[in-house]
Amino acid sequence: MEAKKRRHFRESFKRQVVERVLDSGLPIVRVADELGLPETPLRRWVKQFSEAAPARRLAMRVPSPADLAAENARLKRELSRAQMERDILKKAALIFGAASR
Repeated sequence: MEAKKRRHFRESFKRQVVERVLDSGLPIVRVADELGLPETPLRRWVKQFSEAAPARRLAMRVPSPADLAAENARLKRELSRAQMERDILKKAALIFGAASR
């Protein structure tokens, strides 16, 4: 069985990848897939290079009020649809339950 060769990356490449993760807001898993990298080292790089800029990490985690409002509206639409589907299923259950008697 042949052992896998370990890949080595330059620090400049690692920093560019971390910048991509931080600037894009994409999940680490998705960026790793896009670049063909394992997820674990990418998480380690983000932690390593983000420690130098904790304010940036904090700013990235706080969504803007517009983002929150959009997410809230989307969730309200989703809830309304789920409630409507639930009500339809309840009515159908009553109709078919009465028909089988």
